Amino acid sequence: MATHKSAIKRARQNEIRNFRNKSNRTRVKNVIKRVRTAISEKSPEAAQTALAAAIPVIHKVAQKGAIHRKTASRKISRLTKQINAL
Repeated sequence: MATHKSAIKRARQNEIRNFRNKSNRTRVKNVIKRVRTAISEKSPEAAQTALAAAIPVIHKVAQKGAIHRKTASRKISRLTKQINAL
């Protein structure tokens, strides 16, 4: 366990950031799941609206640093490709 004042603060900050990043990554997984569910139901309109809602969420999480920006781009690209194939 940390004993210096600065190390204690750093541990506290890391705990908060870890919680925030984890919740943001979970949010991304949930919006992606909604898009994939719409794709599996063969519903292009629902898939388009789900993707339109998912893109800003994915970009925002990447901007915050919870996921890498190229990972975000790859996820959006693959979802868009799947919707275009419907």
